[in-house]
Amino acid sequence: MTSSPGRALLHLAAAVGRRPAHDAGSPVEPVRLAERGALDFVTLDDGCARPGPDALTALARAASATHRVGLVPTVPLTHTGPCHVRAAAAALDRIGRGRAGWRIEASATEDEARLLDPGGGPARAPGREADEDTGAAAGPRDGREDGARVRDAAAGRDEPDHVGSAFPAEDFSTAPRPSRGRPVRVADATEEPARRVAARYADVALVRAVSLAHADSVRAGLRADAARSGRDPDGLRILASLVVDLGGGEHAAEPGHGGGGPRPTPRGPLYRGGPVDLAELIADWHRRGVVDGFHIVPAEPHRDLERLVNGTVALLQHRGLFRTFYPGGTLRDHLGLARPADRCVVTGGTS
Repeated sequence: MTSSPGRALLHLAAAVGRRPAHDAGSPVEPVRLAERGALDFVTLDDGCARPGPDALTALARAASATHRVGLVPTVPLTHTGPCHVRAAAAALDRIGRGRAGWRIEASATEDEARLLDPGGGPARAPGREADEDTGAAAGPRDGREDGARVRDAAAGRDEPDHVGSAFPAEDFSTAPRPSRGRPVRVADATEEPARRVAARYADVALVRAVSLAHADSVRAGLRADAARSGRDPDGLRILASLVVDLGGGEHAAEPGHGGGGPRPTPRGPLYRGGPVDLAELIADWHRRGVVDGFHIVPAEPHRDLERLVNGTVALLQHRGLFRTFYPGGTLRDHLGLARPADRCVVTGGTS
């Protein structure tokens, strides 16, 4: 493990929930709370079997009610073409003025498959094909520059977007590329082969690690895979994803830090305790250099997000480990990521 007292400020993100109702404005309050705490971004899961708008629609509504916090919806890929996913994420980025990201996952439930394929077509298995589509959606294409076309110079024609195992070849989106580059890509990197996809394409990798040693091992593997794919490993932000239950008072009802750390559960690593000890755990992992920050998943959405912002985040700010204000207006600014170049665009061509 690498101990780096002079490390950059840590990054913090949180999952937000919503009421089980047809209310597109339901995530607005928690997103505003996250922005008050200067969190890098919020994530919102999707679920087609759940009532209410999808995550993209819900966060598009939240974009008009906030100004700085990043907005990262989960976008299932199993029944959605990679080109369509990129176009939707780019639209959210324009609405949010550079604050959008997108978290890709493969839909795996039969209920969702039925809703998305009412004609009774075969459900797609969330295995190799889904991994290929994740890589395709997270590939190098970003969109069309003004006055530019994506070309296959050898063949003298527009390139198809992707020929995957389950999606047919599609023309690349003609939507303009967002002015700040593509939206930030967020991917779960806990298991293979998703880890390889994250190392090659993601800007932020989420790791459900149950210990310092586990986080350190995954981080080393991600950075090595990124380097092998030709990327600068320093362009990848690695966040530990942790479910937190902060209903136990100011200090841990169970030893959450220094007494075993997070506990493995079906939902992922769980911290149960109070905001003070959670701040100690976050500070320790960051100081040891095993993660760049944390993605917090509140066990009880309203209570735990409020205690996170008003307790844990305030303590980390007081110790100079986390920002007290946003230095910029985009998610790339928050994460310290440069605007990416579009490697597949040839400018100026019209024929």
